[in-house]
Amino acid sequence: MAAESTPFELAQINIARLKAPLDSPQLKDFSDNLDPVNAIADAAPGFVWRLQGEGDDATDLRPYEDEWIIVNMSVWRDPESLTAFMYQGTHRELLARRREFFERLDEAVTALWWVPAGHLPTVTEARERLDHLRAHGPHPYAFTLRATFPAQQAAPLAPERADHETPEGATQG
Repeated sequence: MAAESTPFELAQINIARLKAPLDSPQLKDFSDNLDPVNAIADAAPGFVWRLQGEGDDATDLRPYEDEWIIVNMSVWRDPESLTAFMYQGTHRELLARRREFFERLDEAVTALWWVPAGHLPTVTEARERLDHLRAHGPHPYAFTLRATFPAQQAAPLAPERADHETPEGATQG
């Protein structure tokens, strides 16, 4: 069955705070698997785009004042495509070992949002979405895989109200 075409795609940002330099022995397994995992993502059904710096990944980009924070951003056709990639194969194995490589942060480290098809989000846009999620919880403007919103509720601009209960239409996972 062919996927239904939609005017929206799913953007995601996730950040992590390194426990050691990327070229350290402690992060060797993580660093050695960046290219293979990115190649798997690039070929995955539903994959659209991923942020890249000077190399084939985004590990050289430091959009936060804290130089130990790295960022990953990508765009997918839908939450199911992203989930299928995240929880299979090498990515799943590395995800299970994330505490070896990254510090545990008390705030949300991942945010999702809908973008018009063909739009490539900027790091500034992604940071705003993650900050909004941290401040207000899941909302059509920024949400999580556990509390998603349909693309029809896409919120291109931050809501002006501060009373952000989980709106009707959220899917709790």
